[in-house]
Amino acid sequence: MTPRFPCTEVLIPGKLLARLIENGRTSEERDGFDPFPVVKLFTPDAAATWLLTEAYPEGSDVNLFGLCDLGMGCPELGYLMLSEIQDVRGKLGLPVERDLYFKAEHRLSTYAKLARSAGMIVA
Repeated sequence: MTPRFPCTEVLIPGKLLARLIENGRTSEERDGFDPFPVVKLFTPDAAATWLLTEAYPEGSDVNLFGLCDLGMGCPELGYLMLSEIQDVRGKLGLPVERDLYFKAEHRLSTYAKLARSAGMIVA
């Protein structure tokens, strides 16, 4: 059963959160785990994008791992809290959204390599 986190339902529905948590468990158990991203989040009125592969529940929040691009030309792999993403607003004050049509074509390492070359996430 997937734990319930009130802060996640809008951006990351239960089924997707369950996949992220499962990837997190697998990553802890297996060195070199290179999953496909599960969720793509973005700012509709700015250049920030996140490709998320793993989740680690922490109290009432969720620690996420993936490829992060704040639109400054230097995307990187890293961890961030879901509550931090929810606080992000673009130029017009719009909140972060989930790309409802995103389907990963590559593993995270490939997206990271492409992003480093392009200076931005290319998905």
